[in-house]
Amino acid sequence: MSIGGGVFLLVVGAIMAFALDFTFVGVDIQLIGYILMVAGVLVLVLGLVLRFRPRRAATTVVTEIDPVTGQRTVRRVDEDDTEI
Repeated sequence: MSIGGGVFLLVVGAIMAFALDFTFVGVDIQLIGYILMVAGVLVLVLGLVLRFRPRRAATTVVTEIDPVTGQRTVRRVDEDDTEI
C-alpha cells in the first residue's frame, strides 16, 4: 500500500507542478505539486525499505519427557514477524 501511495503522490504532484496552468489567489499550485512529489518519493523509499528488509525468525526447540510413558517429545516452535 505504501509503495502505491508513494507512486500516487508522485504522479499527482507531477501533474500539479508541470501540467496545470491556473492560479488561485494565495495558493501556489506548482509549490504544492513539488511538495507532493517530495512526499511521494519519501513514502516510496520508505515503502521499499520496509518491503525488502531482512526477516527475523526465531526457532525454539522444546524437549519434554512424558512422566507416564517415559517417552521423549521434541517440539519445534517457529516465530517470525512476517506481515501479510
